[in-house]
Amino acid sequence: MPLSPAGSGPQPVRVLVVDDHPVVRDGVGLLVRHDPEITIVGDARTGAQAVRRAAELRPDVVLLDLRLPDMLAPEVIERLRREVLHVQVLVFTAYGDHAAVQAALSRGAGGCLLKDATTPDLAAAIRCVAAGGRVIDPRLAGADSPALRSRLQGVGITQREYDVLRQVAMGRTNPEIAEELGLTRNTVKTYLQVAMQKLGAHNRVEAIAKAGEFGLL
Repeated sequence: MPLSPAGSGPQPVRVLVVDDHPVVRDGVGLLVRHDPEITIVGDARTGAQAVRRAAELRPDVVLLDLRLPDMLAPEVIERLRREVLHVQVLVFTAYGDHAAVQAALSRGAGGCLLKDATTPDLAAAIRCVAAGGRVIDPRLAGADSPALRSRLQGVGITQREYDVLRQVAMGRTNPEIAEELGLTRNTVKTYLQVAMQKLGAHNRVEAIAKAGEFGLL
């Protein structure tokens, strides 16, 4: 926890809440309003706004929704890491088996918590992440969870097609995806075209939207 000048004790953890749903942003404030060790310094509803607000407010922790209108959490984390030094990120999500959970953790998130966490668990997670610790909700499922596998089978998407689709959702280009997955660019293009056809999408943006509708992203 951040320290104040000598003799005045620790300062509250400063938190920026990022979620596109007002009820979530307001709800977090209500949950921690009586905790003297945590203070909400601001909020944001998009990834781009989150980066701007974090640069202005310099919070200790960004409580970050996994899915925002303009980008997923992994991309937000990458931008925060480039533009706002020393900020910690705690992902807050309703999608425990979402593929981007593991991607967010690999990009540097200090932890991930499900949105139905109790008030004590949320407060404890914020304090832990602020201190440089790591918190993973024990109920979180990995990207290879049975629920996700079932949804992939329902749409007919293969694991490799899904791997490419995940990378597209993170904003990566075909050459970047090829390098990340160890594939040729033509192979990436083929996997993406097949996945788009199965989803009924005509372009990358539609593919991400359709995948979200099917609960894949």
